[in-house]
Amino acid sequence: MKNLKLLPVLIFLLGAFYACVSPKQIVSFQDKPVLDQFAVSAISDSHYIALIQPGDMLNIYVSSASPEASKYFNFSEREDQNSMANIYLVDEKGLVRIPLIGDLHVSGMTSSAARDSLTKRLEKYLLNPAVKLTIRNFRVTVLGEIAHPGVVTVMNERITLPEALAMAGDMTVYSSRDNVLVVRDDGKKKVYATVDLTSREVFSSPYYYLHANDIVYVEPMKTKRAMAENWYRILPIIFSGVTLMLAVIAVVK
Repeated sequence: MKNLKLLPVLIFLLGAFYACVSPKQIVSFQDKPVLDQFAVSAISDSHYIALIQPGDMLNIYVSSASPEASKYFNFSEREDQNSMANIYLVDEKGLVRIPLIGDLHVSGMTSSAARDSLTKRLEKYLLNPAVKLTIRNFRVTVLGEIAHPGVVTVMNERITLPEALAMAGDMTVYSSRDNVLVVRDDGKKKVYATVDLTSREVFSSPYYYLHANDIVYVEPMKTKRAMAENWYRILPIIFSGVTLMLAVIAVVK
């Protein structure tokens, strides 16, 4: 009898939980503008190269024929891609400040162009200078019906949509594979496009290769949304029925 008294409480908690999960809360980006209908028909952006922007973090390591002289240009002597020691922040003017060199404008450049520019400036101070320069904060965000949603950091400044999904743990059985949303900032406005991963045409999509700071949203299938909607409708009825039954039993006894 004691357990029966706790039953309404448990049912109430379950009902409250599922009542909070409506279909509108499951699907993100619902008020999106008209989507780019050319997402799966345009020529693939296979030659995309990331450009350095204000706010980027650059990993810069300098070496030369004289290791002792090269030390003046490195915060750390270790060439470690995972270390934050040799990181330079691109300021709002698109500049990085290098020891002895001073300000170097890198905004709008590829990492290779910025590397060549710095190497040329270093020839004044070093014999046969060599520079390794990469964009440290090249990343994309993967959200929605995915195993491990989150931010994916890319070390080689190049990643495809399937690779990003794989790094986020891949899609679940409830993922809508024919309606994957990619949100991209082209510098002037947000661009929204859907990609159908069930079709081979995805390989010719301009969204097959992701750009820095792209957002990928995997929408749940209608089946999963319907499950949430059914619980939302049925549980209050079940709760009311069980409560009424328990009340009748209490009166009879």
